[in-house]
Amino acid sequence: MSSPCRIAARSCARSIRVRSSLRPSTSFIQRRCESTEAAVSTNPKIATIVDQISQLTLLETADLVSSLKSRLNIPDLPVGGFAAAPAAPAAAAAEEADEPAPAAQEKTLFAIKLQSFDAGAKAKIIKEVKGLLGLSLVDSKKFVESAPKTLKDSVPKEEAEKIMATLKELGAVVTME
Repeated sequence: MSSPCRIAARSCARSIRVRSSLRPSTSFIQRRCESTEAAVSTNPKIATIVDQISQLTLLETADLVSSLKSRLNIPDLPVGGFAAAPAAPAAAAAEEADEPAPAAQEKTLFAIKLQSFDAGAKAKIIKEVKGLLGLSLVDSKKFVESAPKTLKDSVPKEEAEKIMATLKELGAVVTME
């Protein structure tokens, strides 16, 4: 566990201990319950949506989540760590079973790979990689020195071409796969 996570976990544990040692008055609890009930019932539109969502099956809920992610442009982020890893192959297998493979579909997403670079342009390439990947300067230096290495995966063609042109101008040898 990283250091900030440990600090947050400790502070949460402390606050729970402090709260459990202090007995809140019943009027506080009643006010708290009334405030959450009032917040839910204030907007009838939201209340009906919540009722409809609570009646969905697990598969329908998963479809709802994926639809919302695509409509609102929310990226898929790993959640949970070990628990999330086995779900991806199962989902991919389910999708493959449902749909037959399309014949010779045009590739739209590419991987950009840094093959090599000019020694004189190393500093400029490190700065560019730092900006592209959001790494620290030390991590960017290690990344560039470990070439050949994949810079980015699943990049649209236009963006990939821009990145390749920029890096080639700086003196790097970059390929698009």
